Amino acid sequence: MARYEIIGGRRLEGEVRIQGAKNSVLPILAAAVLAQSRCVIHNCPALSDTSLAIQILKMLGCAIEWNNGTIWVDPTGICNREIPGALTGKMRSSIVFLGPLLARWGRAKISYPGGCKLGPRPIDLHLDGLRQLGAVVREEEQFLLCHAPKGLTGARIVLSFPSVGATENLMMAAVLAKGTTTLMNCACEPEIVDLAAFLNRCGARIRGAGENTIEIEGVRSLHGCEYTVIGDRIAAATYLVAGAMTGGEVLTTGIEPQNLMSMLALLQKTGSEVRWGRDHCSVKAKQPPTAVAQVRTMPYPGFPTDGLPLFLSLSAVSQGTCVFVENIFENRYSSVPGLQRMGASIRQEGKVAVVEGCAVLHGADVCAEDLRGGAGLVLAALAASGCSQIQGVEWIERGYEHFCKNLASLGARIRKT
Repeated sequence: MARYEIIGGRRLEGEVRIQGAKNSVLPILAAAVLAQSRCVIHNCPALSDTSLAIQILKMLGCAIEWNNGTIWVDPTGICNREIPGALTGKMRSSIVFLGPLLARWGRAKISYPGGCKLGPRPIDLHLDGLRQLGAVVREEEQFLLCHAPKGLTGARIVLSFPSVGATENLMMAAVLAKGTTTLMNCACEPEIVDLAAFLNRCGARIRGAGENTIEIEGVRSLHGCEYTVIGDRIAAATYLVAGAMTGGEVLTTGIEPQNLMSMLALLQKTGSEVRWGRDHCSVKAKQPPTAVAQVRTMPYPGFPTDGLPLFLSLSAVSQGTCVFVENIFENRYSSVPGLQRMGASIRQEGKVAVVEGCAVLHGADVCAEDLRGGAGLVLAALAASGCSQIQGVEWIERGYEHFCKNLASLGARIRKT
């Protein structure tokens, strides 16, 4: 099994071009199913999750080309409406294919999705919303069977929680529904805005994406388009935190700074010099960093749950105490045992973790249990003295394109073995 070998203690310095957003490209690829002609999607990151989404599209009957960050999707040959567990079991976000298939073809059969072990992520919000649009949903032991014999009809839907996945699924389902759909208490993440922009370019009529209420006026059909995915805000934050933890100076380009302001604000509070412009942001570290008193995860524009493991590692080497409160996922603290093995002083119970900073981290053999927790362990290893071995890199590579290469370009001693 592959692992990362990292010799820490080196100052990171330089520039990284940020990949396309993982959490944008997957729903956008699913949305291509709605079009009646070819879509050309640029800035698609080379990730294992992107490969899985392409496998799903091919299995449905789409013709696919993927070259140098651009994916061509021709959905005109779709002949299958079923996605088996062999594919959905590897990726939670595969559920976003449900809405587009149902809207375009009137029926869909999909195995229950899998993915990172972050605790329960119920799909009830997705299914309840689809039912309100007129879908008939039958839940079996391993499959979801959905059909809309009379097509979908616009509705007024209030989400009990601003779920990103449910907002995306219902928005995609509603674009071909009869009449107008109003989605309330929606997720406001930049990736929602990105998906809506793609759909509108295909001929959809969506207003309010990025706000709590989204209105979708159904249209009869969508056409293909050419579109460029936004930069990945969590990847950008990862490289910036790496710079802050190692006393370095890192510039990230190809990113819209307003999409990660909550994380940039916390970096500033640690004493780092943070700058940004139209499509870039940078950090110049203060050593040692100053601990932030408290970090609470919240739906966007609050601090993102995906950023917690990154700042957990940063707090371990910061001066002072930080209290983390995780309000989104149950199992977001998967990196804590590995950080403790490296010498971090962390007490965690339930959704709260207390980090006593200024630890002198040392290399250790640790294992990634999920995507962002694994990235947090990599950051800790970069700041630690000695050699670390990080197993479970397949989790990390679900979300980071050319991770080793990019870190090495900044001066890290890291290799995949």
